[in-house]
Amino acid sequence: MSSPPPLDEAYRGVTRIFAAIILGFGLTIIVVTLANGGGVASSGIWLGLIFTGLGAGRLYLALRSRD
Repeated sequence: MSSPPPLDEAYRGVTRIFAAIILGFGLTIIVVTLANGGGVASSGIWLGLIFTGLGAGRLYLALRSRD
């Protein structure tokens, strides 16, 4: 079995990095919203949860797929 081409490896690496960055943005939005007195109904909490979910989901899929 041969290893994937270098460009495929680079793409996978960049995908993992961007997924981790999006996850970090989501967590940061949640922390900043809570630090500024936002509650559960705040739009910042919901936006942070969306970013966190998307980043975590993409990171999970990127780490799970190993061709």
